[in-house]
Amino acid sequence: MSFDLLIASCALIALIVIAGAALQGWQGWLALKRHELEVRQRRGGEPELVEPGRGGSREAAARIELADLRERVRKLEAIASGVDL
Repeated sequence: MSFDLLIASCALIALIVIAGAALQGWQGWLALKRHELEVRQRRGGEPELVEPGRGGSREAAARIELADLRERVRKLEAIASGVDL
Protein backbone atom coordinates (compact mmCIF):
# COMPACT_ATOMS: atom_id res chain seq x y z
CA MET A 1 0.00 0.00 0.00
CA SER A 2 2.69 2.53 1.00
CA PHE A 3 4.90 1.45 -1.91
CA ASP A 4 2.07 2.14 -4.38
CA LEU A 5 1.48 5.53 -2.77
CA LEU A 6 5.20 6.35 -3.08
CA ILE A 7 5.23 5.43 -6.79
CA ALA A 8 2.06 7.44 -7.44
CA SER A 9 3.54 10.45 -5.62
CA CYS A 10 6.78 10.26 -7.59
CA ALA A 11 4.86 9.97 -10.86
CA LEU A 12 2.73 12.98 -9.97
CA ILE A 13 5.79 15.05 -9.06
CA ALA A 14 7.51 14.02 -12.30
CA LEU A 15 4.41 15.00 -14.28
CA ILE A 16 4.31 18.41 -12.56
CA VAL A 17 8.00 19.01 -13.30
CA ILE A 18 7.60 18.04 -16.97
CA ALA A 19 4.48 20.20 -17.34
CA GLY A 20 6.31 23.15 -15.75
CA ALA A 21 9.27 22.75 -18.11
CA ALA A 22 6.96 22.53 -21.12
CA LEU A 23 5.08 25.64 -20.02
CA GLN A 24 8.32 27.55 -19.55
CA GLY A 25 9.50 26.47 -23.02
CA TRP A 26 6.18 27.58 -24.57
CA GLN A 27 6.40 30.98 -22.89
CA GLY A 28 9.97 31.35 -24.13
CA TRP A 29 8.91 30.52 -27.69
CA LEU A 30 6.08 33.07 -27.51
CA ALA A 31 8.51 35.69 -26.20
CA LEU A 32 10.86 34.95 -29.12
CA LYS A 33 8.05 35.34 -31.68
CA ARG A 34 6.87 38.55 -29.99
CA HIS A 35 10.43 39.91 -30.19
CA GLU A 36 10.69 38.97 -33.89
CA LEU A 37 7.43 40.82 -34.63
CA GLU A 38 8.62 43.90 -32.74
CA VAL A 39 11.90 43.94 -34.70
CA ARG A 40 10.02 43.67 -38.02
CA GLN A 41 7.64 46.45 -37.03
CA ARG A 42 10.54 48.73 -36.06
CA ARG A 43 12.14 48.10 -39.46
CA GLY A 44 8.82 48.78 -41.15
CA GLY A 45 8.82 45.46 -42.92
CA GLU A 46 6.01 43.06 -43.61
CA PRO A 47 6.08 39.51 -42.26
CA GLU A 48 7.87 37.12 -44.61
CA LEU A 49 5.58 35.46 -47.13
CA VAL A 50 8.32 33.41 -48.75
CA GLU A 51 10.43 30.89 -46.91
CA PRO A 52 14.00 32.11 -46.52
CA GLY A 53 16.42 30.66 -49.02
CA ARG A 54 13.79 29.68 -51.59
CA GLY A 55 14.12 32.81 -53.71
CA GLY A 56 11.36 35.02 -55.05
CA SER A 57 10.08 38.29 -53.74
CA ARG A 58 7.53 38.89 -51.05
CA GLU A 59 5.45 41.02 -53.41
CA ALA A 60 5.22 38.24 -55.98
CA ALA A 61 4.24 35.74 -53.31
CA ALA A 62 1.58 38.13 -52.03
CA ARG A 63 0.17 38.57 -55.55
CA ILE A 64 0.02 34.82 -56.06
CA GLU A 65 -1.68 34.31 -52.73
CA LEU A 66 -4.19 37.10 -53.50
CA ALA A 67 -4.98 35.56 -56.90
CA ASP A 68 -5.51 32.19 -55.24
CA LEU A 69 -7.89 33.71 -52.70
CA ARG A 70 -9.83 35.49 -55.44
CA GLU A 71 -10.19 32.20 -57.33
CA ARG A 72 -11.48 30.48 -54.21
CA VAL A 73 -14.00 33.25 -53.59
CA ARG A 74 -15.15 33.03 -57.23
CA LYS A 75 -15.70 29.28 -56.88
CA LEU A 76 -17.58 29.68 -53.60
CA GLU A 77 -19.82 32.35 -55.12
CA ALA A 78 -20.55 30.04 -58.07
CA ILE A 79 -21.45 27.23 -55.69
CA ALA A 80 -23.67 29.56 -53.66
CA SER A 81 -25.54 30.72 -56.76
CA GLY A 82 -25.99 27.16 -58.01
CA VAL A 83 -23.78 27.47 -61.11
CA ASP A 84 -21.93 24.29 -62.04
CA LEU A 85 -18.23 24.92 -62.82
